[in-house]
Amino acid sequence: MRIGIDVGGTFTDVVLVDDQSGKLYHTKTPTTPKDLTVGVLRGIEKILEISSAKIENLKYIVHGTTIGTNALIERKGAKTGLITTEGFIDVLEIGRFQRPKEGLYDMTVDNPEPLVPRYLRKGVKERVNSKGEIVRPLDEKSAREAVEFLISEGVESIAVSFLFSFLNPTHERRVREIIKEINPEIYISLSSDIAPEFREYERTSTTVLNAYLQPILERYLEDLQKKLEKKYGIEDLRIMLVHGGIMPAETAKKYAVAIVNSGPVGGVVAGSFIGNILGFENIITVDMGGTSFDISLIEKGTPVVTTEGKFEGYPVKIPIVDVHTIGAGGGSIAWLDKAGVLNVGPQSAGADPGPACYAKGGKDATVTDANLVLGRLSAENFLGGEMKLDESLARKAISKLANQMDMSVEEVAMGIIRVADAKMEKGIATCSTERGYDVREFALVAFGGAGPLHAVQIAMDLNIPWVIIPPLPSEFSAFGLLVADIKHDYVKSYIVEEDEVDLSLLQSYFAELEKRGIEQLRKEGVREEDMEIKWSMDMRYSGQSYELNIPVERGTKFTKESFGEIIKRFHKRHEEVYTYSSEDEKVEIVNLRVTAIGKVPKIQLEKIERGNRNPPSEALKEEREVYFGNGFLRVPVYTRELMLAGNFVEGPCIIEERFSTTVIHPGCKAKIDDFGNIIVEVKV
Repeated sequence: MRIGIDVGGTFTDVVLVDDQSGKLYHTKTPTTPKDLTVGVLRGIEKILEISSAKIENLKYIVHGTTIGTNALIERKGAKTGLITTEGFIDVLEIGRFQRPKEGLYDMTVDNPEPLVPRYLRKGVKERVNSKGEIVRPLDEKSAREAVEFLISEGVESIAVSFLFSFLNPTHERRVREIIKEINPEIYISLSSDIAPEFREYERTSTTVLNAYLQPILERYLEDLQKKLEKKYGIEDLRIMLVHGGIMPAETAKKYAVAIVNSGPVGGVVAGSFIGNILGFENIITVDMGGTSFDISLIEKGTPVVTTEGKFEGYPVKIPIVDVHTIGAGGGSIAWLDKAGVLNVGPQSAGADPGPACYAKGGKDATVTDANLVLGRLSAENFLGGEMKLDESLARKAISKLANQMDMSVEEVAMGIIRVADAKMEKGIATCSTERGYDVREFALVAFGGAGPLHAVQIAMDLNIPWVIIPPLPSEFSAFGLLVADIKHDYVKSYIVEEDEVDLSLLQSYFAELEKRGIEQLRKEGVREEDMEIKWSMDMRYSGQSYELNIPVERGTKFTKESFGEIIKRFHKRHEEVYTYSSEDEKVEIVNLRVTAIGKVPKIQLEKIERGNRNPPSEALKEEREVYFGNGFLRVPVYTRELMLAGNFVEGPCIIEERFSTTVIHPGCKAKIDDFGNIIVEVKV
């Protein structure tokens, strides 16, 4: 058996899979912000009790954590210093001269302050040129002076980022030795290890982020490992990374930057897994929780990966599953602007005090309050009955807005839902339509506690023909941790135009990267038959600023003909993405990439009992007044856990489960498949 644990801001989700039977067990436990390990251990204890599983049968635990994300949001990382090439200490502030996209026309918005203040950035005399040649040897005296100054200022971690170190890391490695000689307790991040690619600003930013978060993450993981070993004898702990793969905790400690925002990635991986089972190659995943709405796109069965991402406004130069996040969740607060127009979010009531209906002191109307007033949520069945909601408090909060707008409470509640839906639809369009994708060719996979409440209406508005609500949607990201493979990415910058490419050098570079990947997988105990190696190139037209990643068949023997085929694939991909190609222009290689994958045992989902296609009377719980469009309708409410494969329902209706609720709108149809997924055929 294996356990996946996803630590969120409010709840810690735990999923256990029995690899022999394919049976899944799931639970939640409150997250413990003061010491996250407490919530993790409670979750393990709870899932073992629910499943009656024996700890000696546990193969490993996969963990997704928000500790790095929270440290970055709250600016509570380690005190960090930066050592760079003399004359280049201001690269973090100069950046790209770009204003934040979200505040392009707001003169009060600025880029975030550098994580390393100017006085903790020290230049060292050295220089490597654009060919990787040392033109000015490292001045060890200036390096020692820089290190001694930073240590005297109390830094806990040091980032080292020299010009062109991705071509020749000699100077960075020597500075690491000097730091260890002076103080072996200091944490060290080298740009040639963390982000060995060209683009000085992004490479430096990524290395600084890693240095800033590494002490926090390493202490947390070491503490968790000790407690797991002491209480359960568990030694194999694996961590979810932002590129969509997992990594042993010992290795992950060195790559703290790759763990930021990795939580939502678990849901994307799970969405890809479900889509492949059901035969949907193109998927949009949406994860709606209490504060945020995470969107990602899966094309031809594979999540879209970018190397041009940002964490809290700071650019990062590592492979990242492309997840777009907006401030829209169950706790998003409704408010009126100066013109009296209704807005929703991005401010959130969070978990404490939470929405007004939580009866924890919240006074503001939220999306959850609106869903409760409209009958879409059950006051008695929230969180499987573990928590009762107070509809009178929800009505009181919304009535404040209703009085100002001279509308009924129900009309305003419906307005809150529609405004929230519109924000989420705009977010989906940003990730799909605005990038040239036709959403009519996609299915929407919705999860998170609140995702199934809104998904069908969103799909109707966007003309998305199918909505899939997977089993255990509230713990879907934790499930994704269990289907994610071990993954390591390697990159080699090789910037050269197509007519100047040294094919033998190209061959040797790929062989070198592949060798490193295979050695790492062997070190982690991955069998040869479970290894998968992928090659690719970042390519662009000469003179362009950004690249496209083009897959290359592993083991390709580079000849003039085979390289020519890769060039053709680049032209084709460029046309797909940008609607044009320029076959007369020269193509330039920028980076060579190798991904080393260690396959984990695939989960064989347990099939549920079959029923018939009629409305499932045995699952009918009650009838309830639910507001749709212009008024209330009396609709059936079904218990999902009692529905059988083949059951068929027509909207309007509600399907409730322990930690989530699905709303099926009028004109839509839903069926339960063999694995318990709710497949909704949307009225478009």
